[in-house]
Amino acid sequence: MRPDGFGDLYNSLLETGIRAVIVLEHLRPVGVDLQEMVLFDHVVVHTGDHGGPPSLHTAVPERKGELLVRRRLVEQSLRLMRQCHLVAEAHDANGISYRASDEAAAYVELLETPYSERLKRCSAWIREEVELHTKDGFRDRLRARLGDWAEAFNAAERPAREV
Repeated sequence: MRPDGFGDLYNSLLETGIRAVIVLEHLRPVGVDLQEMVLFDHVVVHTGDHGGPPSLHTAVPERKGELLVRRRLVEQSLRLMRQCHLVAEAHDANGISYRASDEAAAYVELLETPYSERLKRCSAWIREEVELHTKDGFRDRLRARLGDWAEAFNAAERPAREV
């Protein structure tokens, strides 16, 4: 917590949740599961690494490793955004998926800071890539670029008995 009473915003539940709402709103009506949301949260701040617009966040060495630590943060941020009625959770035969709620569009439209506008452009690029390659095709392309980190990420996602 900072001395001014505000908590650190960078990579907080709130920042990650807002990113999730913007990405999901741009993907509407497509839903994503938690693993895909973790991947898209990483990609939306590092679009420059994947042929998209300039990245939102600084290109730090070993940034691919962020995938390994983002899962819990993204999961908790989705829960927070559900409590704010900005993300909807659906359960079906394919598991749990997340979509932007009906209220999300109005919320996203209100975000006008330079960072928010850049985030919207990066999210729009993800939507364009999903439309061009399908969600599964885009996800596979990202995993091919991320290499062994993607494999480590997948291993971290499997239940302990399968690892």
